[in-house]
Amino acid sequence: MTTKSPRLLIAASGTGGHLFPALALAEQLPNYQIEWLGVSDRLEQTLVPDCYTLHTISLEGFQQGFGLKTVQIIFRFLASVFQVQKIIKERNIDAVFTTGGYIAAPAILAARLQKIPAVIHESNFIPGKVTRFLSRWCDTVALGFAGTDRYLPQVNTVHVSTPVRSQFLTSQSLDLDIPIDVPLIVVVGGSQGAVAVNKLVREAAQAWFEIGAVVVHLTGKNDPEIDSLQHPQYICLPFYENMAGLLQRANLAISRAGAGTLTELAVTHTPAILIPYPYAAEDHQAYNAKVFADADAAIVYRQEKLTGSILRERVLELLQSPTQLEKMAENAANLAITDSSERLAKIVNDLVD
Repeated sequence: MTTKSPRLLIAASGTGGHLFPALALAEQLPNYQIEWLGVSDRLEQTLVPDCYTLHTISLEGFQQGFGLKTVQIIFRFLASVFQVQKIIKERNIDAVFTTGGYIAAPAILAARLQKIPAVIHESNFIPGKVTRFLSRWCDTVALGFAGTDRYLPQVNTVHVSTPVRSQFLTSQSLDLDIPIDVPLIVVVGGSQGAVAVNKLVREAAQAWFEIGAVVVHLTGKNDPEIDSLQHPQYICLPFYENMAGLLQRANLAISRAGAGTLTELAVTHTPAILIPYPYAAEDHQAYNAKVFADADAAIVYRQEKLTGSILRERVLELLQSPTQLEKMAENAANLAITDSSERLAKIVNDLVD
């Protein structure tokens, strides 16, 4: 007699911060038939492996104000709920897992209508709107940060941290020409890049080169000045696949404060200067960064108060203070939960069994 493989619908869309934790969970569920729910023009089109059936729905987030566009969005949203419900029925889905964002709403509501378990993972310290509004209809809310439960009263929450891809948990080599005995600064703005951070780094980098540092600068694809700085110690790339190896090698990172990136910094024990994205919903990156600042694992600057000269001097100070960098690395390591994906997989398994 053969046992039917459990079927899980993963709703994760848009950015690496939503997709990478979901992919890490999927790796921990090899006995599951996993199907994916996404949007047609988002990052999941390239990141989700072919082994997972990708279903796409037409959906977008609600905008401020009310008008004809809002009415269209509402009708499209209601249609998407019934579309997901149909997927659950036809594909015999046993449970739904989502990492939040606007795609989570139709997934959770459809699961509720079909009376199957739903789990949402909230990676940010301040829960997003979907998590706050719909978490009561989820069986479990998995949290990326300890302390987030205070914003979700009367909801079943479990702190699991945020899963990282498996390569972050083993030693990785680099294919970049970086001498082993020089300081390495890694600049990363998240999966979308960060033009404002890129500009500050270019203003400051010359002084770092003068003390022998190499800068690997991941600019994203939307920087109009991507070729404006040229130097033998400057490696400029729009994206680099082996982020695990890069952060493992880095002496210091300059980064936005998305939850996924912060988890990667913790797991790789990488000291950081964090510049939270100032336009993030409810300023959630600032709250994420505060956890690392309070633990002395990172130094945080508001973008509007940071200049190229301030950044230049602080990086020089850190690179010339190896004891401080070592202590920051230890503190980052203390924030890491390396079995997050296994903890999340157990939550899913316990609900499906």
